[in-house]
Amino acid sequence: MGSGPPTYDPEPTALPHAEPEELGELVADTVLDGARYGTWTLRSVSLRGDSARYRGEPRRDALLTARFGTGDHALVLVAMATGARATPEAHLAAAEACRWIGRAVGRSHQRLAEDIRATRRADLKAGLHRLTDRSLGRLRASALERGARPEEYTATLRCLLLPADPHCRTRVFFGVGDGGLFQLRDGSWRDIEPRATDHAPPEPPRTAGPAEEDDDRLTLDLGVPQGPYEQLPEPPRPPARDPFRFQVSLARPGDALLMCTPGLAEPLRGEPALSAYLSRRWSGRRPPGLAAFLADARVRVKGYADDRTAAALWEA
Repeated sequence: MGSGPPTYDPEPTALPHAEPEELGELVADTVLDGARYGTWTLRSVSLRGDSARYRGEPRRDALLTARFGTGDHALVLVAMATGARATPEAHLAAAEACRWIGRAVGRSHQRLAEDIRATRRADLKAGLHRLTDRSLGRLRASALERGARPEEYTATLRCLLLPADPHCRTRVFFGVGDGGLFQLRDGSWRDIEPRATDHAPPEPPRTAGPAEEDDDRLTLDLGVPQGPYEQLPEPPRPPARDPFRFQVSLARPGDALLMCTPGLAEPLRGEPALSAYLSRRWSGRRPPGLAAFLADARVRVKGYADDRTAAALWEA
């Protein structure tokens, strides 16, 4: 789509450089996943962009899809991150950001699921803000270990929290950095990217007794694991930080929700033909299968060659 054919080949060409002792750091060209719980069906994908494929560079986007807990009390996390452009370890920073947020959410999934079912919006926003800030703070600590500048070993981070409870239609988005959050309703796209919050995450309240503590600490202290950096001073923050974004939405039957990195958000906003195509493809009564979702997500648009990572949620 676009004014002409894309510049690069439609299929992968060059592989990224590999080190014999660091094969665990290799990143696959494409990652595809899916699930179905309660009233929703999930499809998620992360694709190496045309430019990176041509140059033999690793995919800077990372994707984590994880379920914590069992039965109706389970909580699903979808996390995606994008490493800094033109830095050699961007893919490692993105993967690490997803791991840190995954560990923190996993250790606190029971309390988070309770707050989501009760729609404790203020507690969720404050707690997830602090959790995100701490997780990205781990990247700053890793940058110091690696001898890199914090602005080089960093990543944006975007997440969805999805309860498996079929009676709960609350969906929670949070993160830091650019990308897209869209809702497909009645065949039309709505851009619902939340407004950024510039202020620092609030500190947990000091409670006077057990009753207050039981109410106020539901998500404000999210159990970030005690690791090797807990005993070290907090590394200095870079001069400019991306603001925090947070959204709680109530899904309706027939809705589709799309969270994505800039690699898909930008052409979706900038190329009407892509928006119309995905609207037609994803407005059916049934969600697409994994192969069909992959084919849709990789529709190429001239002028847009970055990695694409997307998670789409269909409501029964």
